[in-house]
Amino acid sequence: MSDPQNPGELRPAGTEVDVVIVGGGPAGLSAALNLGRARASVVVVDAGRPRNAATLRSHGFLTRDGIPPLELRKLARAELAAYPSVRVFDRTVVSGLLETHSASGMRFVVALQGRGTGIPSAVAARSVLIATGLRETLPDIPSLRAYYGMTIFSCAACDAWELQDRPLALIGETPDLAGRARLIARWTDLLTVFTNGSDVVDTVEEAELAASGIIVERRPIDDLEGERGAVSAVRLADGERIEIEGGFVRPQWHPVLDFVNGLDLERDKFGNLVTDRSGRTSTPGVYAAGDAASPGPQQLIVAAGQGARAAAVLVHDQVGVRTAH
Repeated sequence: MSDPQNPGELRPAGTEVDVVIVGGGPAGLSAALNLGRARASVVVVDAGRPRNAATLRSHGFLTRDGIPPLELRKLARAELAAYPSVRVFDRTVVSGLLETHSASGMRFVVALQGRGTGIPSAVAARSVLIATGLRETLPDIPSLRAYYGMTIFSCAACDAWELQDRPLALIGETPDLAGRARLIARWTDLLTVFTNGSDVVDTVEEAELAASGIIVERRPIDDLEGERGAVSAVRLADGERIEIEGGFVRPQWHPVLDFVNGLDLERDKFGNLVTDRSGRTSTPGVYAAGDAASPGPQQLIVAAGQGARAAAVLVHDQVGVRTAH
């Protein structure tokens, strides 16, 4: 841990810290707060490209329901400023992560590429917490981005309340589309599932959805219609329009983990990091929380909780104390 007489000190010339956190979203910032309170020296590496940047309001976070995601990050960063042992490297990415062994107890070298001033080329750390989240690829529909985060969303638990009882679309090209449709039907009886020409809903699933009043539309989509972020219709390739007042899309998610290729970290079938319930990966000293860890996308409050738990377990592990977490 850092010097008890000077917990904010970061060792010069090849910075050495207790923990490097890769990712400055809810999981990473929550972990940083709890590690700072444990007097750990911490570097948070934040690329500044959050997946929810297009979202106007975040929901389901106790005491912060409806807050803009960027405002939530701003509040979290302001709280971290009270802990001098925590530093945040903005506009910085991790280009490599390798194991090492040193007399000072450093176990990892984290290579950095930053556009800000004073960013070192590498940081040595006793532990690493990966909270990089995911990249997402949306279906290839020309105007989809114009509505995404305003009246088209990806998370039903986050945003379906505001769309309840309206005619909605669910657009996607993944095999879990029927299951997502059943979930969204909790909030509306007027749901149309658009497969955009893909064969991802089989006939048995279509019959089950139809029994619940959910329509499956298999024709390709030409585009969406609407104005100023308010979607009003799905226009099919043959010209037919199906009116809607909002909806959901199923992106394809991709873990942001190229920098860990030098480590033998276990992954699930989607490429997310496999951890135990406390956030430990298959490599001792490396932890993961938030969307980068299996099972993938989570609500903000869940990701923040995972970050807090991983931080507590990490502190226990570093001092050799068994934990019930």
